[in-house]
Amino acid sequence: MTNRIYGAAISDDELIERAKEARLAAHAPYSKFEVGAALLVADGRVFTGCNIENSTYSLTMCAERVAVFKAVSEGAREFLKIAIAADHERPTPPCGCCRQMIWEFADDETVVILANLSGDVQKFKIKDLFPNAFDASFLQGVR
Repeated sequence: MTNRIYGAAISDDELIERAKEARLAAHAPYSKFEVGAALLVADGRVFTGCNIENSTYSLTMCAERVAVFKAVSEGAREFLKIAIAADHERPTPPCGCCRQMIWEFADDETVVILANLSGDVQKFKIKDLFPNAFDASFLQGVR
């Protein structure tokens, strides 16, 4: 990634607060498990998302993917960090599908911040949450 910025204008705490705010818009009438995400991209913009459930569970969309899709649809391709907030006793990590989507636009330094409403926070690099990930490098030079 060529345009990575460091020390972005938004702190981890601010990004967590944006994720908590996004969580308030969640549509989770079935699971009651409301999740918010806030994604910081290289140019300093923040994209938020909330989970959106559907009675046909396979059509449900996670908060992280909503934020990713919003960012990509607005031209963002370099992710610095993403905060994910849920009301659970433990900070909740992204599912496998969301990890794959984050990985697509991440680099080794992309940070995943997990937070709950009680103030517990955990931070990981995406490469540690998603080791040995499948990516475009496997599609180049396919034989």
